[in-house]
Amino acid sequence: MTYEDSGQAPLIYLDLEQDVALLTAALIDISSVSGNESALADAIEAALRTLDHLHVTRNGNAIVAATRQGRAERIILAGHLDTVPLPSTPGSRGTVPSSWDSDVLYGRGATDMKGGVAVQLAIAATVPAPSKDITFVFYDNEEVAAEKSGLGRLVRENRELLEADFGILLEPTNGTVEGGCNGTIRFQAHTRGLAAHSARAWMGENAIHAAAPILARLAAYQPATVSVDGLDYRESMNAVKIHGGTAGNVIPDACMVEINYRFAPDKTPAQAEAVVRELLAGFDLECTDSSAGARPGLDAPAPASFVAAVGREPLPKYGWTDVARLSEMGIPAVNFGPGDALLAHSDNEHVAAQDVRDCLAALVRWLS
Repeated sequence: MTYEDSGQAPLIYLDLEQDVALLTAALIDISSVSGNESALADAIEAALRTLDHLHVTRNGNAIVAATRQGRAERIILAGHLDTVPLPSTPGSRGTVPSSWDSDVLYGRGATDMKGGVAVQLAIAATVPAPSKDITFVFYDNEEVAAEKSGLGRLVRENRELLEADFGILLEPTNGTVEGGCNGTIRFQAHTRGLAAHSARAWMGENAIHAAAPILARLAAYQPATVSVDGLDYRESMNAVKIHGGTAGNVIPDACMVEINYRFAPDKTPAQAEAVVRELLAGFDLECTDSSAGARPGLDAPAPASFVAAVGREPLPKYGWTDVARLSEMGIPAVNFGPGDALLAHSDNEHVAAQDVRDCLAALVRWLS
């Protein structure tokens, strides 16, 4: 990684043909917390524009680079550039710059998901004539509110660039294909009471106490495991936040419980909403956010051949990922990338160098 002297911020050059684990470290060293991806986007765009076999388009801090060789199939390899904020705990290793411990790479984004982005870039540079046309998608603002998503912006403004037969999102999956994803929906449940001095509590009505049945129903709820196209998706419904009260000597007159339901991809958001409203019937519920899941779609020719090439039994994706955006466009998509998703966002975020190399090798085999 070298720098060019200029009147503004230095342009960072990335060597896309170096060992993919070292490339991962170089990407980690360019801090790219959500909303501040421009330096990394600049470096990636500059590197991709040196590759004559790619047609490169930039939209904000999102970049699309595509081969145009007239192959029978086109696939998308997609990954987000942003990370969550750096850890604040002293001594944390999941930060910037990166560091090594033997063959393990530590740093913010090591698993989520600069290892996957490094694999994309390595393929772009070293597989100039793949057996399928490839559209590489690098996008911003995945880790924040959905309306800021760079992939969502590309879908709205450059949808023609995203036409494909199959998509692979290089989120961390420990090198195993994870099909589809659960959907997610959020609610606020409101209870209301009557404020009073806590020394004369009988003069008021406690809104926090009124929320107790909501918590009781959620605690007693037995989430389902739903089989969808051969994969078993585990659901969950939980209270994730609670707000109420104004002072230590006042009976609260309002309380809000925030609820998150992760639902299997056999349901639409409307059907998921009906499940929550049935469970919490009688309470004032406000739906604040929802995103559909994605069915695995592994029976289509392209994903079936990819699963066979990876050689591992596919698993379901329990969390929501951007495969849902591709699925909504009619593009079957899976998650496949290096690293353990359980380490994402952690203070010791790390990835084994060999895991990144193995992920690259599996994709190269399939594409060659």
